[in-house]
Amino acid sequence: MAYEVTKSDAEWRAALDPSEFTVLREAGTERPWSGTLLDEHRDGLFRCKACDAPLFKSTTKFDSGSGWPSFYEPVSPDAVELKSDRSWGMTRTEVNCARCGSHLGHLFDDAPQTPTGERFCMNSVSLSFDEGTQA
Repeated sequence: MAYEVTKSDAEWRAALDPSEFTVLREAGTERPWSGTLLDEHRDGLFRCKACDAPLFKSTTKFDSGSGWPSFYEPVSPDAVELKSDRSWGMTRTEVNCARCGSHLGHLFDDAPQTPTGERFCMNSVSLSFDEGTQA
């Protein structure tokens, strides 16, 4: 897929710190309960750390008990790209930023307490937060 924002690995490395690069560009995962946005409860908008694209409204964030920030839907269906991920001996749905292709986390259908039944389980390091902003 062609993305609106494209950079070489060298450009991404210059723009992101090492942990951000590992997660966003190499599909790494931060440790559970370690993310700075896990306990973020203010009104605002969560954006892609790599390209600033709007991804999730704070009103869709919920405490899943998973150790990662969780949301039940993106700001729009075309804000994220969903891909099959067969790594680690299981099949999951990978969630990437639709604007730049950066890895954000995974989607699970294990949240019956939400309006969609879905849990977008995101890495804090993949996101930035704009207080008071809504898409």
